[in-house]
Amino acid sequence: MTVVSVDKDVEALSLTVVAEFDADVKRVWRIWEDPRQLERWWGPPNYPATFETYEFTAGGKAAYYMTTPEGEKPRGWWKFTAINAPDRLEFDDGFADEQGAPMDEYGVSHAVVKLEPIGERTRMTIVSNFESEQQLQQMSEMGMEEGLREAIGQIDALLAEPANA
Repeated sequence: MTVVSVDKDVEALSLTVVAEFDADVKRVWRIWEDPRQLERWWGPPNYPATFETYEFTAGGKAAYYMTTPEGEKPRGWWKFTAINAPDRLEFDDGFADEQGAPMDEYGVSHAVVKLEPIGERTRMTIVSNFESEQQLQQMSEMGMEEGLREAIGQIDALLAEPANA
């Protein structure tokens, strides 16, 4: 399995996922930079993502939905707060209504993604920070940990393809 560890830290209001891949940092960066590649892994296998907007620049926004097995389309949004190619990006993350407007009821989390070389491999660390213990618990109950584990588990197959695939 690609995921090395998942750590929920209630005191720090964070969820940290560490994964390692048989590809260099620049190749792993492409799965974040290219929305078509991101769509192939950003949801668990039975919840594929579709990015309708993807402005991969600091201050840029992303809007997406995941299609459930029942055909429902829960929506989400990101606002990129920092991008330092090819090894770090940060974004605010939240749920959206059917029109794509942010929904306040689930709050906003902030994700920091770091890519670092370990020999010819890459370690990817994703740290999601939450506004409150209640929000962290709510996301856990909604399956965030397992969903991330399953989504990241799809990356190896994608990385085995040419970078421009």
